[in-house]
Amino acid sequence: MPDARRMAAMFKALSDPVRLRLFSKVASHPAGEACVCDIMDVGVSQPTVSHHLKKLREAGLLTSERRGTWVYYRVAPSVVAAMSAMLDLRPTATGS
Repeated sequence: MPDARRMAAMFKALSDPVRLRLFSKVASHPAGEACVCDIMDVGVSQPTVSHHLKKLREAGLLTSERRGTWVYYRVAPSVVAAMSAMLDLRPTATGS
């Protein structure tokens, strides 16, 4: 099972609706990564988008790479698997 504190920090970061939308936009972007210029349309100002992306990076949900004047974001490689493992609520063989 993934570290509970790490997972709690991830889910806490995603509890904000703007952060959840940004994370979803990055995760579903066709190239597997998204330029900040492609995901800014979430109804808040550019500085606020930058703040929320920083929080997602600090929580370990996103990685970033600067290319020229733009920053590109990707979902951290182990995040989706770790979240799936944490949320796997299937009953065990003992029925619990």
